[in-house]
Amino acid sequence: MMHTKPPFHKKTTLTIIMIIVFAWSLFSVEWGSDLLHSGGKATTMQILEGMIKPDFSPEIINLAITSSWRTLAYATAGMSLAVLFGVVFGVLGSGVVASKPYSKAMFITSFRGILGFMRAIHELIWAWLFVAAFGLSPFAAIFAIAIPYGGILGRIFADMLNDVPEEPIKALKASGTSRLQILLYGYFPIAAGGMVSYVMYRFECAIRSSAIMSFIGLGGLGYQIQLSLNDLKYDEVWTFMFFLIALVLLIDFWSQVLRKRLVA
Repeated sequence: MMHTKPPFHKKTTLTIIMIIVFAWSLFSVEWGSDLLHSGGKATTMQILEGMIKPDFSPEIINLAITSSWRTLAYATAGMSLAVLFGVVFGVLGSGVVASKPYSKAMFITSFRGILGFMRAIHELIWAWLFVAAFGLSPFAAIFAIAIPYGGILGRIFADMLNDVPEEPIKALKASGTSRLQILLYGYFPIAAGGMVSYVMYRFECAIRSSAIMSFIGLGGLGYQIQLSLNDLKYDEVWTFMFFLIALVLLIDFWSQVLRKRLVA
């Protein structure tokens, strides 16, 4: 009996290709003395020293608290709008409210296209556009978060609604409930756990995005980090970064509490 060799798996082929590309990229870099500038070692030591000995003076702490509040406010307002956009466009993009196959296809094609446009542009680019239009206004930061994050949430919400089991939905339809009631009492309760969990994860990302957008002058932790970096005050930089980390950990803790309550 002849034994045939197993076919070469596609994942194995892809892995080998990725290894080759990675090795080629390493050899493409000129690993010379110019790779690091002459003061790189001293700067690295200063950064590490700033991390070990951050500036906890009352003035910097007060500034960090104020900047953290502004960063959190931008992220919260932006995510609130993003959730609203995500739910509306996610429901429409899932097609679950459509009554006929052709209308469902139209809903899916149209609104998923809108969601794709919203999330295709990075929030930092949106921020630049809104700053150019509205100036250094809080609305620039809020809408810069709301639009791309709304596109991301809408796409995920649409997929979650499409993954809802058909049995309870069919039971609701058989009882004569309206499409709005099916959405509220059928789709949403089943998908709510996953939707809330993903919103909280994106809230963490919004905190970081809010800090990054502050670099363009909108205020917040990112703006203070930029000012301290310009002055080479790495101890202040780490103070602001520790506050940013604390915000992310706070949102993560809140997310865990919400998930436990939903499961219970």
